[in-house]
Amino acid sequence: MTTLRSRDNPRVRRWSRLVRDARARRAEHSTLLEGAHLVSAYLESGGRPAVLLATASGLARPEVADLLDRAETAPVLLAESVFRAMVEVESPTGLAAEIKIPVAEPDLLAAQSCVFLEGIQDAGNVGAILRTAGAFGVNAAVLGHGCADPWSPKALRAAQGGHFKLAIADSADLAAAIERFAGPVACAVPRGGTALPDLDLRGRIGWIFGSEGQGVSPELSAHAVFRATIPMSKGAESLNVAASAAVCLYERWRQLNTSGVRC
Repeated sequence: MTTLRSRDNPRVRRWSRLVRDARARRAEHSTLLEGAHLVSAYLESGGRPAVLLATASGLARPEVADLLDRAETAPVLLAESVFRAMVEVESPTGLAAEIKIPVAEPDLLAAQSCVFLEGIQDAGNVGAILRTAGAFGVNAAVLGHGCADPWSPKALRAAQGGHFKLAIADSADLAAAIERFAGPVACAVPRGGTALPDLDLRGRIGWIFGSEGQGVSPELSAHAVFRATIPMSKGAESLNVAASAAVCLYERWRQLNTSGVRC
């Protein structure tokens, strides 16, 4: 098996662009998953990697060998230094996969729940919200203008496989996407809304979450049927947007699992 040892190899340079450049990912509809956990989650979702990349030390790991058997695809072998420089993580597991980014639009008429993200620029927050959404039964996510690329390495690591549990789309017109959603929409606000536990969240529902600094814009919040505020202890100002999303989505999941479902 030939080992790619140069960072200037055309294939290595292309994979490096997919890691670092959102424009390259959008142009090629491809991204790179790093690590056994993400590759495993992708395989479990029924995905088939376009290419698997591994190092000699990676091949020696039992979990990596198992994943290669499951994928039924021979990996491209990279030198350790080339792999580390390409994926930009401190302790790589020696396994990565190039995958095609899904292009299918979420069916907002059929989705029981959806998160609409506005202006969330931190990729870690975007990924954390997608992870929570996947954990609590959300079907779809729509990201508006100003959001970080959900298929960036940072977002993928933060989501820990959540991408493969829901349909994800970008939208230049988030308000129009909200209008297509066949159910009421809640807007998360730090204060002035209905206390989250007082809302009946058992039916079809969408959620709007906004940026850390600005929150949800007035134009977008006008499309919400109600506003939800998380009760907090006196003196607390607000929560991180990813933490807020986790509390809101968990509350709906809790209500669905402790009482009758209304759909």
